[in-house]
Amino acid sequence: MKDIAFANAKKIYPLLPGKVSERRFVLGIDGLSRSGKTSLTAELKRRLVERGEEFVLLHIDDYITARSQRYHTGHEEWYEYYALQWNAEKLRKDLFENLKTASQLTLPVYDEQVDSLETQTVHLPERGIIVVEGVFLQRSEWRGYCDFVVYLDCPREERFKREGELTQSRRDKFVNRYWKAEDYYLKTERPTEQAHLVLNG
Repeated sequence: MKDIAFANAKKIYPLLPGKVSERRFVLGIDGLSRSGKTSLTAELKRRLVERGEEFVLLHIDDYITARSQRYHTGHEEWYEYYALQWNAEKLRKDLFENLKTASQLTLPVYDEQVDSLETQTVHLPERGIIVVEGVFLQRSEWRGYCDFVVYLDCPREERFKREGELTQSRRDKFVNRYWKAEDYYLKTERPTEQAHLVLNG
């Protein structure tokens, strides 16, 4: 995974604006679960630090809703994951609409240990690179706010090798919750067609 992240970062890095840029540049890293987004983002971070670039990393999974809002709601499991895991409209207003202009963002961060949301303030540089990483990043509510979107494309069987042997209950959760939501995203949003660059995850 680290080798792939290194190779992918080498492809993306030349596309980023240099330190002389007079504006913010918003880079989106999209891909389904376990496609390599976190590893790629970590490699990009290392390179940006080396260059002395001002940057901010935002992980969409930090801004999910409390469990009561996304489990046992009466909806199908895949819908809970896709439509209720994030408050997509609120994130659009509080995060995506402000990426280019705000000096800071005030966002609700999910704390898994206590299953609650804590308010977080993120300061944005006047110039520099904003990296937004997360699954379903090109959904209709969030599309168009990034200057450049990379989609990591990786077959499901490769992505879930990392899970090892699944218990029946865990496999059922993947099938009914995650995989159906992923299929819906691929069918309705066509992320490989929408992204500026598609890489092997």
